[in-house]
Amino acid sequence: MHPHAPPQRTALCPVRAQSPAPGLILSLTLPGDPRSAAVGRHAVAASLPTYGLHAFAWPVTLAVTELIAVNAALTPGRELYLSLRHRDDALRLVLWDQHPHHADADTLALCEARRRGALWLLAAVIDDWGGKWGVAEVSPPQRGTKSWVVLPR
Repeated sequence: MHPHAPPQRTALCPVRAQSPAPGLILSLTLPGDPRSAAVGRHAVAASLPTYGLHAFAWPVTLAVTELIAVNAALTPGRELYLSLRHRDDALRLVLWDQHPHHADADTLALCEARRRGALWLLAAVIDDWGGKWGVAEVSPPQRGTKSWVVLPR
């Protein structure tokens, strides 16, 4: 560096044109405890109006509450991961739990039936709003179950 050259300012990045604001992306890790349903519900309810998605407040907060409460009961004490995204003109909600895989086919079928039966209210609301929902085993190397909801705008 030349002794009379002005010092370089490396701490400030050059100003660039602003890119469009990203859509809603919310992720939470919660304890597998029924009380986590209230935490998830309040976090989602607070984020929706910020992104102009207040019309989704009722079905999405109900979906979050139901998914967390049911999955916390099925995997008590294990962490739950909640993800909410707005993209492709739909809200996408995913709840991943750490429910162990059942090797026995009868136990697996019974467990799936219990989970789906416990989510009857979720199913009714999502269907009424023209959405879709489901439950699937997480792909390896992860373990657990993924419950998902898609609500079109």
